[in-house]
Amino acid sequence: MTLRPYQQEAHDQIIHWIKRNTAPCCIEAATGAGKSHIIAALADTIHGISKGKHILCLAPSAELVNQNAEKFRLTGAKCSIFSASAGEKSLRHPVVFGTPGTVINSIKRFGKEFAAVVIDECHGLTNTVKEIITEIRKVNPMLRVMGMSATPYRMNTGYIFRYWADGRPVREDQTKDPYFEACVYRIQAYELIEQGFLTKPTIGKAGTVGYQTLNMELNSRGQFDAADIDRAFHGHGRKTAAIMADIVDQAAYLRGVMIFAATVKHAKECMASLPPELSALVTADTPKPERKQIIADFKAKKIKYLVNVSVLTTGFDAPHVDMIAILRPTESVGLLQQIIGRGLRVDEGKKTCLILDYAENLQRHCPEGDVFNPNIKAKKGNPDAEFVTCECELCGVENEFTGRPNKEGYPIDGNGYFLDLDGQRIATEWGSMPAHFGRRCQASVTIAGERVQCTSRWTSKECPHCKGENDIAARYCTHCKGEIVNPNDKLKLAFKAMKKDPTQRQTDNVILFDVRSNLSRSGNATWKVDVVTEYRSFSYWVMKNPKHPATVKDTNQFAMLGGANPKTITYKLDPQTKYYRVLGYNGPVDAPPE
Repeated sequence: MTLRPYQQEAHDQIIHWIKRNTAPCCIEAATGAGKSHIIAALADTIHGISKGKHILCLAPSAELVNQNAEKFRLTGAKCSIFSASAGEKSLRHPVVFGTPGTVINSIKRFGKEFAAVVIDECHGLTNTVKEIITEIRKVNPMLRVMGMSATPYRMNTGYIFRYWADGRPVREDQTKDPYFEACVYRIQAYELIEQGFLTKPTIGKAGTVGYQTLNMELNSRGQFDAADIDRAFHGHGRKTAAIMADIVDQAAYLRGVMIFAATVKHAKECMASLPPELSALVTADTPKPERKQIIADFKAKKIKYLVNVSVLTTGFDAPHVDMIAILRPTESVGLLQQIIGRGLRVDEGKKTCLILDYAENLQRHCPEGDVFNPNIKAKKGNPDAEFVTCECELCGVENEFTGRPNKEGYPIDGNGYFLDLDGQRIATEWGSMPAHFGRRCQASVTIAGERVQCTSRWTSKECPHCKGENDIAARYCTHCKGEIVNPNDKLKLAFKAMKKDPTQRQTDNVILFDVRSNLSRSGNATWKVDVVTEYRSFSYWVMKNPKHPATVKDTNQFAMLGGANPKTITYKLDPQTKYYRVLGYNGPVDAPPE
């Protein structure tokens, strides 16, 4: 098997990484790039350089497992399949292709003989896959992990890796808790189109009104609500029929049409308007033998229209597809790209792939019209924040951090510091004033197989014991472990802890003081007082006709207010009775240390 140049480069970069690092890495390879060939070559190489150790290649579906195994066999080597849904559970050969569910159920069979785990469609990394890796690492701590994806990002958490191939850290608003340390190689769709390895898509114009979905919002699970789906797609028989007529009309001279429907009910409405002898429907409930036959018939061009509901978005390979009709809303730009990618493979006589979007997905995810260059964001921070690019003075790597407000318009030097009118860095007690909120360089290097972060900091405080640099928020030195909180900070922390504990004597400013006549449970006349301070709200009761000496004191103290609201109140919570006791009024308020 001969690899294309970019496939060889991807293979080489991963091998280069795993020879030096134990941290997981991944590559971005556009749909149609031939990830199966890269996986096959990697498995073959790792088997060789590890002196016969085993390799586990995971894929989310039986179709992908079989596809990857088929490509591996083109190397002339044999492999095993470990997937219940693929109908085989074998570990006979050192290279094993499997599905996560089947592997985890027999994880004890995957021991220290496994040198690497390759994860296909790694943007869909699940807890099951992580558990598989964790279990194998218990017996082989040096296990190498590598992933492949056309869309290495996830909704809400952004990119799934920490560093770009050139060593630059991924911007802080574009990734959250990434699993992979680095994306070591990228080959994007537009590059493959330029090189002739992918078909150029044509964004077509719908000949009829589509479904209105822009007002639909994702719920807390990152999905569209069933009620919104129902309103948008169901009960619109005439609209669906008109859309299907438009698809049939625009596909008159095309060979393979994939239609992505919103629900099974919606898909059946679509099928009702298609020529039955040229159409088929695949859903998650389609029996496996029937599904296999439908896909085979479609690839053999015995049927022209293939309608599906959420089952053929990744890993499906039918090169003759020259129309993609999207009749469903896509929750993420990654899913949209995966769907469009089903039509980009090269085939004889195929010049383009027509993309028809009837559900406003391109407007939602690609307002600028470029489906291959999405703006990836992690769901955190200020979406309108501006970023400052700054070069680390120690390692030279460019970092991007959220910029500080700069109403004065101070100039910023290349290392990310504010400059005064004389061109000098503005000084603070923590050093020069950064123009951003970054504290430490995010770059890292490999030392003895482990990734070690650059030690350079934009702001730091010196340890009084060893003079080492530490984060400005650190309480203990990272070098000598000595305490570095200054005395004033200790006082502030103690004050903060005291104000959080109402069982300690407190004197607060009064925000609200509301007095009402009330009867106690025993029928005694009282005043009920509701108090709101800067720190808490509580209620207490004052006897109108006290008899006990303690209550007499409380009543006399209250009476001295003369009906006026106090400016401050001194109080304490009894930890046993859980009632508040007022100790005085208009005393000096508790003041934080300066």
